[in-house]
Amino acid sequence: MAAVSDRAWHAAIVDLLRRVRLAQPDELAGEINTATRPLALEVTIYLIDHEQLRLRAMPERGKPTPPPLTVHGTLAGRAFTTIRPLAAGDDDGAYRLWIPMVDGAERLGVAEVIAHEAPADPARFERHAVDLVGLLGHLITVKMPYGDGLQQVRRTQAMSPAGELLLSLLPPLTFSCRRATVSAILEPCYDVGGDAYDYAADGAVIKLAVLDAMGRGLTAGLTCAAALSAIRAARRDGHGLYALARAADAALTQQFPDLRFVTGVLAELDMDTGKLRYINAGHPAPLLLRHGKAVRALAGGRRMPMGIDDSTIEVGEEMLEPDDRLLLYTDGVVEAPGAGGDRFGVPRLVDLAERCAADALPGPETLRRLARAAISHQDGPPADDATLLLMDWSGAAAERTQP
Repeated sequence: MAAVSDRAWHAAIVDLLRRVRLAQPDELAGEINTATRPLALEVTIYLIDHEQLRLRAMPERGKPTPPPLTVHGTLAGRAFTTIRPLAAGDDDGAYRLWIPMVDGAERLGVAEVIAHEAPADPARFERHAVDLVGLLGHLITVKMPYGDGLQQVRRTQAMSPAGELLLSLLPPLTFSCRRATVSAILEPCYDVGGDAYDYAADGAVIKLAVLDAMGRGLTAGLTCAAALSAIRAARRDGHGLYALARAADAALTQQFPDLRFVTGVLAELDMDTGKLRYINAGHPAPLLLRHGKAVRALAGGRRMPMGIDDSTIEVGEEMLEPDDRLLLYTDGVVEAPGAGGDRFGVPRLVDLAERCAADALPGPETLRRLARAAISHQDGPPADDATLLLMDWSGAAAERTQP
């Protein structure tokens, strides 16, 4: 295959941007292949399902939809988990690239890019293809809210009303900047009870929250949504950690006549100094990992769960070191019951987290494996929500979230 010029790649991208301006979400796959046809390419987009177990192809009008691909045991899955492009040749002479598709650092899936002849310069071809797929990740994210088709690709079962409510409020599962990465995961993803997570990065400060509302179903979802909204509103008004917790207290007591409470951890890291400040409202203590090992649980900053009037002013503090990891989780992770009645437990969580650190796995893949381990440990359907949030204060960790 003769080398495709930089000008041809540029022209294809410009054409694609023009085509998608008025395209519906379900028309994206067709517009992508129309724009890349002059490059002699065929592109198939696979979105990760909410369970993060299978990659499911975006339908393209007039073409049969390929079957789902498992994350475990496939080249596509390996590209997704490692966030690295993988090349494979076919018997018919075609050249195939599996490229992880991210929006910023959020893993959306993978793209299969097929050149019907092997490129003259594979490394140059890969660089152009990775840039193209990076653009596709942005376009898919932008178009996702405007229709149901792309959402349906990612779903394998019906979503509960509580799940629909909370998932619509949560930020992306992964965020990276030059100095840090925040990753999160929530299970069971279709029937969320009352768990949620949140984060915000502005200037040198990253702010984190993990919440767990009492109860199950829509009642718990509404309780958690009220607390999350109150915390965000106070945070965006410039208030500190203590005021955020008190804002959640007020929202819950004012909106609900019956007693409703939310446990949670609210934290903020100053990336200039490494100072971590946090409040723990009746929640499991965050775990600090350093040099790949869990060094301690952060036991300070205690107060009553949010929704119970508590004017205690106690903010915990910890000095982090560069490359430290902070792991927040809800009790649904460590209290997950096994077949013999044994709980998943903190020691098992720590052991798995340390093993993932030893393998230098990206943050989002670390949490995917921790969540799958907690779910697999249980004998039957999950009895409670299980939410994990991992913050890496590390530029190297942030780089590992990029293709």
